[in-house]
Amino acid sequence: MEDPNFKIPLLPQSELDKVKNKFLDIPYATQSPFQILDIYLPEKGKGPYKTIVHFHGGAFLFGTQRDINLAPMLRVLDHGYALISVQYRMSLEARFPAMLWDAKASIRHLRANAKNYNLDTDNIGVWGPSAGGWIVSMLGVTNGNPAFEDLSMGNPQESSSVQAVVDWCGPAGGFLNMDIQIRENRLGEADHNDPDSPESRFMGAPIETIPELVQMASPIKNIYKDLPPFMIHHGGADPIVPVQQSTDFALALKSADCDVTLEIFPFKGHHGQPWYDEVDMSDKVIAFFDQKLGSK
Repeated sequence: MEDPNFKIPLLPQSELDKVKNKFLDIPYATQSPFQILDIYLPEKGKGPYKTIVHFHGGAFLFGTQRDINLAPMLRVLDHGYALISVQYRMSLEARFPAMLWDAKASIRHLRANAKNYNLDTDNIGVWGPSAGGWIVSMLGVTNGNPAFEDLSMGNPQESSSVQAVVDWCGPAGGFLNMDIQIRENRLGEADHNDPDSPESRFMGAPIETIPELVQMASPIKNIYKDLPPFMIHHGGADPIVPVQQSTDFALALKSADCDVTLEIFPFKGHHGQPWYDEVDMSDKVIAFFDQKLGSK
């Protein structure tokens, strides 16, 4: 995961001001001030707008729903989609599965309030990089699984299921495999098993001491039949989240007859500027959502 001492820059205010139709810092639960989301609506079209929900990266430790990595996601507005960007509790405040509970609570909140914001929430797409890629992958593989949901957080009558998933370089293949894979690739530092690693902080204990809990938190270990379609992108030279996290996950999804599109980008590193900001990258995602959610 990212260096926990690194702070992701915010999206410039000038870029935020370009979006005229927006609602910021909307609470979706009450356990923490971090349980907020932003809603961005297209300027064109009458709606209801098909909905894409973004979960930011940041090693489960830092980042916000309005950081610089939101920039390529905002391109969906030009294609008739509403974009929702979600802030969630991070590891300094809460441990697994709090982030997943937050993600599901945010989806339920959107469905409960869809008419207020002119949203079409019958089919929701989710998109996340790095730690956000883990969140969206877990959302996809735990559709309808009550073990990963806290309905007391609000809107229990609503579904938290998602209908399409875009995972950008998320650690979806199991935290305990990452150091082995980094050594195989000879890229990066094999420090994910350290007691103070982002993954250990996220799980609440050194991950080598809690293998059963780590398995519960692994998207690859929660795969079942009838999953939503997945698109997975990963840099082939990623020194932080090794590329095998995505290749192994995609293979497991295919083995379960899941509709999965995997693309590995040779010689590319971890998520962030500049290569994930290239228009071609978001074009691939928008085409995927057009196909799986139905274009407007």
